[in-house]
Amino acid sequence: MKNKIDIGHFIVILLIMSFVYSCANRGSGPTGGPKDETPPKVTKSNPVNGSLNFAKKEIQVEFDENISLDKLTENVVISPPQQRNPDIRAQGKRLIVRFDEELKENTTYTVNFGNAIVDLNEKNPLENYRFAFSTGSKIDTLSISGFLVNAEDLNPASGIIVGIYAEHDDSVFTKKPFLRIGKTDEMGYFVIDNIKEGTYRIFALGDNNRDYYFQTGEGLAMYDSLITPTFEMVEHRDTIWADSLTIDTIHIHRHAHFYPNDIVLRYFKENKVRQYFIKSERTQPEKFTLYFNTTLAELPKIEPLNFEWEDKYILQRNNTLDTLSYWLTDSITWKTDTLRMAMTYFKTDSIFQLEQTTDTINVVTRKTNARARTTRKNNEKDKKQALSFKTNIKPTFEVYDPIIIQVSEPLIDYDISKIKLNEKVDTILKPLVYEWQQIDSTKMIFSMSYKWEPEKSYTLEIDSAAFTSIYNKSNDENKSPFKVRSLDEYSEIKIVLTDYDSRAVIQILDAKDKVVRTKNAESGGTLFQHLKPTDYYVRMFIDENGNGKWDTGEFSTRRQPEEVYYYPHKLTLKANFEFTEIWNHKEMPLLEQKPLEILQDVSKKKK
Repeated sequence: MKNKIDIGHFIVILLIMSFVYSCANRGSGPTGGPKDETPPKVTKSNPVNGSLNFAKKEIQVEFDENISLDKLTENVVISPPQQRNPDIRAQGKRLIVRFDEELKENTTYTVNFGNAIVDLNEKNPLENYRFAFSTGSKIDTLSISGFLVNAEDLNPASGIIVGIYAEHDDSVFTKKPFLRIGKTDEMGYFVIDNIKEGTYRIFALGDNNRDYYFQTGEGLAMYDSLITPTFEMVEHRDTIWADSLTIDTIHIHRHAHFYPNDIVLRYFKENKVRQYFIKSERTQPEKFTLYFNTTLAELPKIEPLNFEWEDKYILQRNNTLDTLSYWLTDSITWKTDTLRMAMTYFKTDSIFQLEQTTDTINVVTRKTNARARTTRKNNEKDKKQALSFKTNIKPTFEVYDPIIIQVSEPLIDYDISKIKLNEKVDTILKPLVYEWQQIDSTKMIFSMSYKWEPEKSYTLEIDSAAFTSIYNKSNDENKSPFKVRSLDEYSEIKIVLTDYDSRAVIQILDAKDKVVRTKNAESGGTLFQHLKPTDYYVRMFIDENGNGKWDTGEFSTRRQPEEVYYYPHKLTLKANFEFTEIWNHKEMPLLEQKPLEILQDVSKKKK
């Protein structure tokens, strides 16, 4: 009897555990079969795809399942381009397109849906579905295709409009919308369909305002030659074998190949950026800073409204001339909480021309809390604040680097005799003669150059009061020891161009496609020394104007951006090795040159 009770009790426990387990693992039960990965299929349409003499303003396409639409703006391209976007909707299994403007006579229209049409449940896209019709008695069938790459780094440019004009004068690009258009995909590939016979101009356009023609400030690409679309019929034979020796049937398929299909457009932005004032800032009483969005061609004129500053300030400019810091030398001025001034400067107007404008701005000292103000006053009473400075010295120093010293305030004076560079020989410090250079006009940045010996130890000693600022602050004593890296820790590479061009500039790039070193190409090979052992890539541009930097293009003068080439392989440099790479930069097609490891869509980079 006891055994029966125990068995019954055990069965109850098993049932309870089974129930709990099934509740906790609902996801492991039946899933309704394999996941649906089939995109929607077209069953019929009104009108049929490729219709002639179309006179309505609505298209309906039926599918074999319910659909939805994804990212219409990004995906759908209508050619010829529409000034007013049509109404495109999904209703159950039906796609409806209603045009919002009159259709042109005797014109072929193409609606490329890209990947916008997806099934309702799994979002499987019907890739690159195109619907075409003609308002006349003939549908145009020619096509051209190619790739759009960013001119400076050969990255693909996606989501960019590419269009054609029947007019051959380039100025049409600034006057009227494209005749027909396509749009680049994530690899920069574009197709322009349903083109009439003829000869055309082709451009790419970063169309900010969707008017389909170029305005200053928009990205563009231009092709130097006219394009004439053509085609040829190509036969393909499919052989069906009865067995390994006997042919059963041969199917012959004929289809058209459209040309040109290898157009390469180089996308660029002109050196014409809208210029405007961003903000003012005053983080300390003695200085205020003005921020602009781009390099200034001319400094702003400042008229003080509640203070005097004639010959009572020092101007500090950054390298890009878009940040201007004014150091005030008069204590009456810097003790004024709010500085009111009229600033006259150049600002870009609505037609991208620089016009002079005047703003009244109030520059206010940034507020600090009461405790911070009290602490600051007490510290000033106890001790005059020391002048701060910083250097680029690290415990292990690069053999090719100069020492850079940057002080926090403009100097009125400095004493080089109090700045000592020593080599450590055993325990003795040996004084060295170095080259001293003032880098900027405010006496805030200096360099010390010396021909470092690898593996040697050095010390930079800066005595107190070596630097004196315009606010009568002096620095404290500082000592910075460092050791120069061994040459065994470096690598070097020589790039030899088989097709040497004296205008070529070669750049060594890191794994993020950023420039590490730049040198003018040399006929016997261009040597890059003291590279840290790691992975590198190589780029080259043809410096047409000899200014040592890559230059973009300009539409008004029809100047293309300077040509860029990539060495097609990654270079893995090892320590204490010398490498030589032979490079024919014209041997490989441009689109195949850039290594895949550093290839990225330019449209996804910060603009």
